[in-house]
Formats: sequence, structure tokens, C-alpha cells
Amino acid sequence: MRVGRLVLLGALAGCGEVDIAVDALADARPRDAAAPTDRGAAPPDAAVRPDRDGPLDLGPDTAPDAAVDPGGDLPLITHLGGRASVEASGPDAFRVAAPDLDGAARRAFTIGEALFEVDWVPEPGPFDDRDGLGPLFHATACQSCHPRAGRGAPPTVPEQTPIALLFRLGAAGPDPVYGDQLQTRAIADLSPEVVIRVEATPTAGAFDDGAPFTLIAPRYGFSAWSQRPPEGELVVSPRVASPLIGLGLLEAVPEAQIVAFADPDDLDGDGISGRANRVLDVEAGQAALGRFGWKANQPSLRQQNAAALSGDMGLTSVVFPDEICTAAQVECQLLGLDDEPEVSPRALDGLTAYTRFLAVPVRPDPGDPRVRTGQALFHGFGCAACHRPSMTTGAVADAPALSEQTIWPYTDLLLHDMGPELADGRPDGLADGREWRTPPLWGLGLTAVVSGHTRLLHDGRARSIAEAILWHGGEGAAAREAFRSAPADAREALIGFLESL
Repeated sequence: MRVGRLVLLGALAGCGEVDIAVDALADARPRDAAAPTDRGAAPPDAAVRPDRDGPLDLGPDTAPDAAVDPGGDLPLITHLGGRASVEASGPDAFRVAAPDLDGAARRAFTIGEALFEVDWVPEPGPFDDRDGLGPLFHATACQSCHPRAGRGAPPTVPEQTPIALLFRLGAAGPDPVYGDQLQTRAIADLSPEVVIRVEATPTAGAFDDGAPFTLIAPRYGFSAWSQRPPEGELVVSPRVASPLIGLGLLEAVPEAQIVAFADPDDLDGDGISGRANRVLDVEAGQAALGRFGWKANQPSLRQQNAAALSGDMGLTSVVFPDEICTAAQVECQLLGLDDEPEVSPRALDGLTAYTRFLAVPVRPDPGDPRVRTGQALFHGFGCAACHRPSMTTGAVADAPALSEQTIWPYTDLLLHDMGPELADGRPDGLADGREWRTPPLWGLGLTAVVSGHTRLLHDGRARSIAEAILWHGGEGAAAREAFRSAPADAREALIGFLESL
């Protein structure tokens, strides 16, 4: 069998190219501020539910509309999601509904929560509203990739089949045999497209004060292709599932505001460019601003959700009505003949409501002196140039909790060149192979509690916040070097600030 040639995307600098052989429905009650913050735990003594028509009391040393001045006294914000913030700190902290949803929004959220948690099965199944899985897929439920609405992780051992880590395929459009995403699982009458093995190569480094660190670069092996291996250079882009809190707030930020953050030609000379992605809005049939996904390759939550249902579970919808089988996958096409969408319009609307209205946990103890020091370093090191602290949402007629307020996601939603070490070599809309969207940082400190791990970056290679910073290159190289050359107490303060978000 002919062996494909793989560019190890995200390999360490200097490594270059390497040749290698190639559950049941959960409780659907919306988790709002009055619900337990942990399953089985008692409700919080006092839930923060601001009066819809009154001012938001964020307590002392907080200012939801304060400008961040790196040279002055930095505000310490507790309610990063504004009125869509809730008191929640346990494993279910990311599964809480925003306060003050009206009846229609709450019903839609409940429908979406059930859809998010249910395990889909192949047709014919015992229930028409949860069958249609496949024929090709790599997950059986949304929560398989987003545990507790949190962050996915790569496999912990090489033999484990990747689930929360997917692989986009092709540098110049979809592969004629396997399409644009590899599928590692299939229904009983079909073979998976490929077996993927995930390993890692460690490399040692040191901070300027001599303290050692070790980074791990992922290596991927591909075997047992269902048909021929892809011809020529095999370009894959590994991507883990991102946390889902605050997405409706990000969707509510006006396009003009995001575009105004961009500086594609670096006219201010700060070494940070930032570009907006433009992608196809499938239902509108025209280009739109990309906001969601690791390369800002989706324009809306509705399309993001429909694309995940299709690409990850093989489920059709009114947005993507065709099965993911390519013309070369004849058996897959025959098994996927169905004229009706497998996910109903009502169910898709519910899933969109669920991801739209997931609240942002209130930030604990922002007044800790180490946190304040770390916040100053965050600005001083230049991190805020991409991880922009605040944005302002526009008017959202059906969602007062999302409307017209300052939020603190720590992102600009723009594309940035992150250097060769993190490059995947795969364009996506206007994004090139070295560019990634700035991920939001709110909720970062709850990663271990919610998701059960601390893996970060697009492929989950970083095992800690410090490692994620040390992987920054390109436009992030100066901030990385400021962190690497800082004394240990300054590094710890910066991490303490990030863990407080």
C-alpha cells in the first residue's frame, strides 16, 4: 500500500516534515442561578440575579463599563459576562442558563440541553428524534466532545480513538475521497475512514532564571484507511472542542466593532496585526464575518451547531441537508439515503438557544493582590493586544441578558499569526496556515473543575497555562519572551490572574 506523506502540523520549530505511516437523556431542567452549582450539592445561599430594569450592582472595585488603562489603576471585574453572569463554581459551572430568560427562550434552552446531552444512534432507532447517527462519525453526542459544556482534550494514550480531537483535512479544498474531516468511527455496516494514533515528542527548555520546563509536540499516525490513502502531501488540522460559555454574548457584539479592532498591515507598528475572517453564511448565500471556531470559520451559532452535527455525528439538518459521504464513498451514500433532516428545525433552534444562553460564571476573589499584579503584567507583557479584555454588545431584541453591555471575554475574535510551531498549514476562509482566532479566556480557571483536565491550545498540546504561553510564536512571540524572561514570582502572578478569570 502506498504511504502518504504527512506534514506534522504543529511540530516543534526545526523539526520540519516527517514521514510516517500513515448515554441516556439527562435531566433537562435549565440550570439557572437558583439551581445547584454541582450535581447533588445544595443551591447557593444567594444567587446573583440583577433586576432586568435596574442597575447591575457588581460590588466594590468593579466597573462593568470602565476602560482598561494599562498605565493606571486597572478595574477588577467580577461579572465578566455582564448580566449573563451567574454564581457557579462546581463541575456544572458551564451548564447554567443566563438569568432572566423569558418563557420561550427557557423552553428552547431546555430542548437544546436535551439535544446536547443525548446519545444518537443509527437508524432505525427506538426514538425518531434521536436516530440518524452516521453513517460516518467520530462522536455520538455533543457532550462527548464538550464535557459539561467545557473543553475537549486529546487522547491520553496512543491507542485511544480521538473523540474530542477532530482532524480537518486538505490544504486546497476537500479530499476527493475523505472530504474535509476525517471520521474515525462508522455504523456497523461500514468501516471507519482511518485509524489515528496520537503520540507526543517532548522537548526541554528553560526560563531565563534557569528553571526548566518541558513542552510536548503531538505526532499523528494514520493507518487502516478505508480506501486509498490521500495522495501527495497529507495536510491535517487537529482541533479540540472549545468551552461553550458566553457564546451568545460574542454573537451579540456588532460586526463593525470587531472589524475596528483589526490592523492587518500593523499600521501602529506594535507587531500585532489581527485580521477578520470572512466565510460563507450558507443560508444567506453570502460572505459574513467569521466569529466561531479555531479559525473563526463559522459566522453564527446556528451554522456552527449545524456544521458540528453534520461533520462530527453525520446528522443532517435544514442548514446542511446532505450526508458527509463523498462521491467516492458509495457504500456510505447508500446507507445515508434519507430525504428528511435527521435533526428537526425545532431541535436545531433549541441547540442554538442552548449554546446562545449558557452563562459566564462570576469570577471569584479578583481582589487578591497577586491577581492585581498579574493583571498589570498581562497588559505589560502585551497579552491584551490580542486577548482584548472588553467588548460591548449591541441590542438583541429577544435577549435582554445579552444586550447593550460591556463584557470581558479577553478576545478580539480576530485571526493572528501564531508562528510556525503552531501552524497547521491549512487555509480556512481568509485564514492562512499560521493563523488562529484569539480564544476567549473567561472561565479559564475552571477548566480542571469542569472538564477534568488542563489541556489548552487548538490541539490540546499544552498541559498548563504556562505551556500554552510558551508555545506562542509569531505575533505572540514578544509576550512569550516577556513571560519566559520574567522572574518566577511574576510568572506565578500572571498565571494567578489568568486562573482567576
